[in-house]
Amino acid sequence: MIEWSEEDLMIRDAVRGWIDAEVRPNLDALDSGELPPYDLLRSLYKTFGMDEMARSSFQARIAREREAGGDGDAAKKDSDGPGGGNAAMTMLPVIELCKVAPGMVSAMGVGLGLAAGTIMKRGTPDQKERWALPLLTMEKVGAWAITEPNSGSDAFGGMQATARKVGDEYVINGGKTFITNGPYADTIVFYCKLDDGREPRDREILTFVLDRGMEGLEQSRPLRKMGLHSSPTGELFLNDVRAGADRLLSSGSQGGKESAKQNFVTERAGVAAMALGVIEECLKLSVEYAKTRELWGQRIGDFQLIQLKLAKMEVARLNVQNLVFRHVEMQRSGRTPTLAEASAMKLYAAQAASEVAQEAVQLFGGNGYMSEYRVEQLARDAKSFQIYAGTDEIQVTHIARDLLSR
Repeated sequence: MIEWSEEDLMIRDAVRGWIDAEVRPNLDALDSGELPPYDLLRSLYKTFGMDEMARSSFQARIAREREAGGDGDAAKKDSDGPGGGNAAMTMLPVIELCKVAPGMVSAMGVGLGLAAGTIMKRGTPDQKERWALPLLTMEKVGAWAITEPNSGSDAFGGMQATARKVGDEYVINGGKTFITNGPYADTIVFYCKLDDGREPRDREILTFVLDRGMEGLEQSRPLRKMGLHSSPTGELFLNDVRAGADRLLSSGSQGGKESAKQNFVTERAGVAAMALGVIEECLKLSVEYAKTRELWGQRIGDFQLIQLKLAKMEVARLNVQNLVFRHVEMQRSGRTPTLAEASAMKLYAAQAASEVAQEAVQLFGGNGYMSEYRVEQLARDAKSFQIYAGTDEIQVTHIARDLLSR
């Protein structure tokens, strides 16, 4: 794949038109945190029939799963294979939204890809119908809670949240931070360790599905942060929250830790598409500015140092676009990236987006530091790509371990 097809471009233009009409007029309210993104995301889903497509696909899969005796893996394998689905319909809205409000993609991706994705991978048919379907159709907001204040990048080893078995229930205690959608989540996929007397690092990872309003569950107000203001982030506090066995997602043969790693692959590969959106928008704005801004009697685009900046932005755009095209082809062939491949995609794309956005600010000079010129917001948002879903340093570790294990 070397370019988008005509059908892909039709999808892109339709999404772009919707964004121009619905998102850009609300950009100030989104970036100030005044307007949560969820109603806009629901509008996107309804406008393009994505909610009904999700519902239809879900119902077909659940029917196959029930026929297979509840074997979700078998049902998924039956539906997988080359040529399945329109990969562009997944990627193009992400790219286009990230040109304007990358935080909206974070909010959408966590609810769909991580929260609903975990339930679809590890849940029973009943659990999927109860919790995953409303997330997949955007009817409800989902959060994926794994990060803790004292664990940081050591997400599993440093995890302190616990679940203690009491009769037929589990009593959950602990806190989570930096949780995307945390303040507004209706459904929370919560990771913790089984309190069974073993050393904390040796304990089994359990995954529960929790609902807003459960006794003992507190969701904080949105945290203030550097960027991604259109993606509300918060903290969760659990004090003796009682969860029945029906809320426990099956660990199966792979366990809660392996399930989380699968989600890291999904999240990290998606960052390439997000980065491409930021890079394309920064390049477009920079080229327009270089053509119209004049100094010393000529447009600044005639100066070689400005040309060098634009050329490097275009190189980054081509490289990240190729990563996205490769990922689309992998989806079409039914292949999932390895953790190392996804980490490599994220590492390069995140760094490229941040560098391009910072160079755009520099190219605009004093204007670039002002919020009205938009590159300032994109630079703040792009920096988050190097931190969430695993820092640059964690990506390096995963790539190097894979190389050294061969």
